[in-house]
Amino acid sequence: MSHMPEDARTEVLPWFRAHPRGTVAVATCLFVAVFALRLSVGDPDDTVNLLLTLPIALLALTFGRTVGLLSGVVGVALVAAWVVVRDVDLSALGWASRATPLLLLGGLLGDASDRLTAAQARGRALEAAAQRHRDATEVNDTLVQGMAAARWSLEAGRHEAGLETLVETLVLGQQLVSKLMREADMGPDGHRPPARDSSPDLAERPAQRGRRVT
Repeated sequence: MSHMPEDARTEVLPWFRAHPRGTVAVATCLFVAVFALRLSVGDPDDTVNLLLTLPIALLALTFGRTVGLLSGVVGVALVAAWVVVRDVDLSALGWASRATPLLLLGGLLGDASDRLTAAQARGRALEAAAQRHRDATEVNDTLVQGMAAARWSLEAGRHEAGLETLVETLVLGQQLVSKLMREADMGPDGHRPPARDSSPDLAERPAQRGRRVT
Protein backbone atom coordinates (compact mmCIF):
# COMPACT_ATOMS: atom_id res chain seq x y z
CA MET A 1 0.00 0.00 0.00
CA SER A 2 1.42 3.36 -1.02
CA HIS A 3 2.32 5.75 1.71
CA MET A 4 4.10 9.06 2.13
CA PRO A 5 7.27 9.64 4.16
CA GLU A 6 6.64 10.71 7.72
CA ASP A 7 8.16 14.16 7.20
CA ALA A 8 5.97 14.76 4.14
CA ARG A 9 2.79 13.98 6.06
CA THR A 10 3.58 16.11 9.10
CA GLU A 11 2.69 19.75 8.63
CA VAL A 12 5.27 22.12 10.09
CA LEU A 13 3.58 25.23 11.49
CA PRO A 14 5.40 28.54 12.00
CA TRP A 15 6.25 29.20 15.62
CA PHE A 16 3.56 31.85 16.11
CA ARG A 17 0.81 29.44 15.02
CA ALA A 18 2.29 26.47 16.83
CA HIS A 19 2.35 28.46 20.11
CA PRO A 20 -0.63 30.88 20.09
CA ARG A 21 -0.40 31.69 23.79
CA GLY A 22 3.26 32.58 23.42
CA THR A 23 2.34 34.71 20.42
CA VAL A 24 -0.17 36.67 22.51
CA ALA A 25 2.46 37.17 25.21
CA VAL A 26 5.05 38.39 22.71
CA ALA A 27 2.55 40.74 21.05
CA THR A 28 1.52 42.15 24.43
CA CYS A 29 5.15 42.80 25.33
CA LEU A 30 5.68 44.54 22.00
CA PHE A 31 2.63 46.76 22.52
CA VAL A 32 3.89 47.75 25.97
CA ALA A 33 7.46 48.31 24.78
CA VAL A 34 6.42 50.46 21.82
CA PHE A 35 4.05 52.50 23.97
CA ALA A 36 6.79 53.07 26.57
CA LEU A 37 9.19 54.11 23.82
CA ARG A 38 6.55 56.45 22.39
CA LEU A 39 6.15 58.15 25.78
CA SER A 40 9.90 58.49 26.23
CA VAL A 41 10.47 60.13 22.84
CA GLY A 42 9.50 63.78 22.89
CA ASP A 43 9.25 64.53 19.17
CA PRO A 44 5.65 63.83 18.03
CA ASP A 45 6.71 63.84 14.38
CA ASP A 46 8.96 60.77 14.57
CA THR A 47 7.90 57.33 13.33
CA VAL A 48 7.81 55.43 16.61
CA ASN A 49 4.11 54.70 16.10
CA LEU A 50 4.95 52.60 13.07
CA LEU A 51 6.51 50.04 15.40
CA LEU A 52 2.98 49.17 16.49
CA THR A 53 2.66 47.33 13.18
CA LEU A 54 4.91 44.58 14.53
CA PRO A 55 2.51 43.13 17.16
CA ILE A 56 -0.47 43.82 14.89
CA ALA A 57 1.07 41.84 12.04
CA LEU A 58 2.01 39.04 14.42
CA LEU A 59 -1.53 38.70 15.77
CA ALA A 60 -3.13 39.03 12.34
CA LEU A 61 -0.97 36.25 10.88
CA THR A 62 -1.68 33.99 13.83
CA PHE A 63 -5.41 34.47 14.41
CA GLY A 64 -6.82 35.97 11.23
CA ARG A 65 -8.86 38.98 10.18
CA THR A 66 -10.99 39.54 13.29
CA VAL A 67 -8.10 39.52 15.73
CA GLY A 68 -6.04 41.53 13.25
CA LEU A 69 -8.65 44.29 13.21
CA LEU A 70 -8.94 44.21 17.00
CA SER A 71 -5.17 44.49 17.36
CA GLY A 72 -5.27 47.45 14.97
CA VAL A 73 -7.86 49.07 17.23
CA VAL A 74 -5.56 48.43 20.21
CA GLY A 75 -2.77 50.19 18.32
CA VAL A 76 -5.00 53.18 17.62
CA ALA A 77 -6.05 53.23 21.29
CA LEU A 78 -2.37 53.36 22.31
CA VAL A 79 -1.84 56.29 19.95
CA ALA A 80 -4.83 58.02 21.53
CA ALA A 81 -3.44 57.32 25.02
CA TRP A 82 -0.12 58.87 23.98
CA VAL A 83 -1.93 61.94 22.66
CA VAL A 84 -3.78 62.35 25.96
CA VAL A 85 -0.78 61.70 28.21
CA ARG A 86 1.61 63.96 26.29
CA ASP A 87 -1.05 66.49 25.32
CA VAL A 88 -0.13 66.23 21.66
CA ASP A 89 -2.15 68.27 19.20
CA LEU A 90 -2.85 66.11 16.14
CA SER A 91 -4.72 67.31 13.07
CA ALA A 92 -7.19 65.14 11.21
CA LEU A 93 -4.44 64.26 8.75
CA GLY A 94 -2.16 63.32 11.63
CA TRP A 95 -4.78 60.99 13.07
CA ALA A 96 -5.48 59.44 9.68
CA SER A 97 -1.81 58.90 8.90
CA ARG A 98 -1.34 57.06 12.20
CA ALA A 99 -4.59 55.12 12.49
CA THR A 100 -5.23 54.04 8.91
CA PRO A 101 -2.03 51.96 8.42
CA LEU A 102 -2.64 50.10 11.71
CA LEU A 103 -6.23 49.20 10.87
CA LEU A 104 -5.50 48.31 7.25
CA LEU A 105 -2.55 46.16 8.18
CA GLY A 106 -4.54 44.20 10.77
CA GLY A 107 -7.53 43.69 8.48
CA LEU A 108 -5.75 42.93 5.20
CA LEU A 109 -3.02 40.74 6.65
CA GLY A 110 -5.54 38.90 8.79
CA ASP A 111 -7.78 38.32 5.77
CA ALA A 112 -4.83 36.95 3.79
CA SER A 113 -4.03 34.63 6.69
CA ASP A 114 -7.63 33.36 6.78
CA ARG A 115 -7.62 32.73 3.05
CA LEU A 116 -4.32 30.87 3.24
CA THR A 117 -5.60 28.70 6.08
CA ALA A 118 -8.76 27.87 4.12
CA ALA A 119 -6.72 27.01 1.03
CA GLN A 120 -4.49 24.70 3.06
CA ALA A 121 -7.55 22.97 4.54
CA ARG A 122 -8.98 22.44 1.04
CA GLY A 123 -5.65 21.05 -0.11
CA ARG A 124 -5.56 18.56 2.78
CA ALA A 125 -9.14 17.52 2.03
CA LEU A 126 -8.29 16.92 -1.63
CA GLU A 127 -5.19 14.97 -0.65
CA ALA A 128 -7.25 12.79 1.69
CA ALA A 129 -9.88 12.21 -1.03
CA ALA A 130 -7.17 11.21 -3.52
CA GLN A 131 -5.67 8.82 -0.97
CA ARG A 132 -9.06 7.23 -0.33
CA HIS A 133 -9.49 6.78 -4.09
CA ARG A 134 -6.10 5.06 -4.32
CA ASP A 135 -7.03 2.84 -1.38
CA ALA A 136 -10.33 1.86 -2.99
CA THR A 137 -8.57 1.12 -6.27
CA GLU A 138 -6.07 -1.07 -4.48
CA VAL A 139 -8.78 -3.03 -2.68
CA ASN A 140 -10.62 -3.52 -5.97
CA ASP A 141 -7.46 -4.68 -7.78
CA THR A 142 -6.61 -7.10 -4.97
CA LEU A 143 -10.06 -8.69 -5.01
CA VAL A 144 -10.29 -8.84 -8.81
CA GLN A 145 -6.84 -10.41 -9.17
CA GLY A 146 -7.55 -12.94 -6.45
CA MET A 147 -10.94 -13.89 -7.88
CA ALA A 148 -9.44 -14.22 -11.36
CA ALA A 149 -6.68 -16.47 -10.03
CA ALA A 150 -9.24 -18.63 -8.21
CA ARG A 151 -11.36 -18.87 -11.37
CA TRP A 152 -8.38 -19.93 -13.48
CA SER A 153 -7.55 -22.65 -10.96
CA LEU A 154 -11.14 -23.92 -10.85
CA GLU A 155 -11.44 -23.93 -14.65
CA ALA A 156 -8.16 -25.85 -14.85
CA GLY A 157 -9.58 -28.49 -12.52
CA ARG A 158 -7.37 -27.50 -9.59
CA HIS A 159 -10.23 -27.16 -7.15
CA GLU A 160 -8.11 -27.27 -4.00
CA ALA A 161 -5.77 -24.54 -5.25
CA GLY A 162 -8.73 -22.48 -6.45
CA LEU A 163 -10.50 -22.68 -3.10
CA GLU A 164 -7.27 -21.84 -1.29
CA THR A 165 -6.76 -18.81 -3.50
CA LEU A 166 -10.36 -17.72 -2.97
CA VAL A 167 -10.09 -18.00 0.81
CA GLU A 168 -6.78 -16.14 0.81
CA THR A 169 -8.27 -13.37 -1.34
CA LEU A 170 -11.19 -12.96 1.03
CA VAL A 171 -8.84 -12.79 4.01
CA LEU A 172 -6.63 -10.21 2.29
CA GLY A 173 -9.65 -8.15 1.29
CA GLN A 174 -10.93 -8.20 4.85
CA GLN A 175 -7.52 -7.09 6.13
CA LEU A 176 -7.35 -4.21 3.68
CA VAL A 177 -10.88 -3.05 4.43
CA SER A 178 -10.28 -3.31 8.19
CA LYS A 179 -7.14 -1.22 7.86
CA LEU A 180 -8.97 1.44 5.85
CA MET A 181 -11.74 1.53 8.43
CA ARG A 182 -9.20 2.08 11.21
CA GLU A 183 -7.48 4.82 9.22
CA ALA A 184 -10.82 6.52 8.50
CA ASP A 185 -10.69 8.17 11.94
CA MET A 186 -9.57 11.53 10.53
CA GLY A 187 -9.67 15.05 11.83
CA PRO A 188 -12.25 17.65 10.76
CA ASP A 189 -9.92 18.83 7.98
CA GLY A 190 -9.85 15.39 6.37
CA HIS A 191 -6.18 14.86 7.11
CA ARG A 192 -5.10 11.26 7.51
CA PRO A 193 -3.32 10.41 10.79
CA PRO A 194 0.46 10.17 10.40
CA ALA A 195 0.79 6.57 11.62
CA ARG A 196 0.23 4.21 8.72
CA ASP A 197 1.66 0.77 7.96
CA SER A 198 2.65 -0.26 4.49
CA SER A 199 1.76 -3.78 3.35
CA PRO A 200 2.52 -4.06 -0.38
CA ASP A 201 2.51 -7.85 -0.20
CA LEU A 202 -1.25 -7.90 0.44
CA ALA A 203 -2.01 -6.81 -3.09
CA GLU A 204 0.76 -8.89 -4.67
CA ARG A 205 0.13 -12.33 -3.18
CA PRO A 206 -3.15 -13.17 -5.00
CA ALA A 207 -1.60 -12.17 -8.33
CA GLN A 208 1.51 -14.24 -7.59
CA ARG A 209 -0.61 -17.26 -6.70
CA GLY A 210 -2.58 -16.75 -9.90
CA ARG A 211 0.63 -16.85 -11.92
CA ARG A 212 1.73 -20.02 -10.13
CA VAL A 213 -1.49 -21.94 -10.75
CA THR A 214 -1.91 -20.98 -14.42
